[in-house]
Amino acid sequence: MATIALEPITAEAFAPFGQLLSLGHDQPRLELMKELHNGRDGAKPRLSVVEIAPAEFPLVATEMERHRFSSQAFIPCHCESYMVMVAKHGDDDLPDIATLRAFRVPAHQGINYHADTWHYPITACGQPARFVVLTFIDGTQTDEQFVALGEAITIAE
Repeated sequence: MATIALEPITAEAFAPFGQLLSLGHDQPRLELMKELHNGRDGAKPRLSVVEIAPAEFPLVATEMERHRFSSQAFIPCHCESYMVMVAKHGDDDLPDIATLRAFRVPAHQGINYHADTWHYPITACGQPARFVVLTFIDGTQTDEQFVALGEAITIAE
């Protein structure tokens, strides 16, 4: 079983997968327009509020997901920090295990995944967390895809 280390997130490191969204006092308003992507004419925006129990580390990941036609934004409302794990596409269009990265995101940062980005479900660190989530759905199986990883991956703090 492979192990990857949880690392602090930076805009540069996360750029291949999406954008960091600043929620600090230096930016009193967050506008998302060009960052949002909807690749299907019939898809509608879905705004959700999700509560997530904290995970214990080391964490074992056995699957990842993607939203092929939609970006997906997570705005923390209440959290200590959270983890995002992402991967590039392999030649088989599945997550490339060799490119896995796990990032710890501070509470004052949101994230927006590019459409078609392989990622692990958002994971709260330390304390329970609450997020506002925006994605585009049309109610079909193409809204999201889950795949098993070729091998389990351990994420260590």
